[in-house]
Amino acid sequence: MFIMQRKKVLVITAITAVSALMVLSFKPIDQQQEPKKLKNIKVYPATATYKEVDRAMDVFKADLGVHCDYCHAHSKENPKKMDMASDENPIKDITRDMMRMTDEMNKKYIGNIPHADTVKVQMVTCKTCHRGAPKPFGQPPVYPKFPGPPPAGNQPPLPPHDK
Repeated sequence: MFIMQRKKVLVITAITAVSALMVLSFKPIDQQQEPKKLKNIKVYPATATYKEVDRAMDVFKADLGVHCDYCHAHSKENPKKMDMASDENPIKDITRDMMRMTDEMNKKYIGNIPHADTVKVQMVTCKTCHRGAPKPFGQPPVYPKFPGPPPAGNQPPLPPHDK
């Protein structure tokens, strides 16, 4: 009987310890980690959240077929991590200029197309020119030509012109 009581005490003690650890591991809502702060933001509005900018960066990576280190520099303290705020990589400034350019094209030109507000208009994005490559394609895609008029010697006569 003594062994049974001892096992019972051990089980209760273990359950209590595990429960206490679980309760202590949860932080109250007011003590949870603050959202990540953006640093060195030059194109996005001051109201942009980390989550919004991070989503946009994911789109950039897909549109250009690159990884974060294409625009961002590695940390000097820990080269395995990225220093997202650093301006050390010159591609980052090019990217900012490209962001301003596409924004201007969309606002100034695409946004002023008549009926643009009632028709779904394709906006200019990184993918418009890059198409999954780090460097934009220098020439637009080649489309098949429509057949022109037949050669001059083989043209059928034109119908008479009535006035």
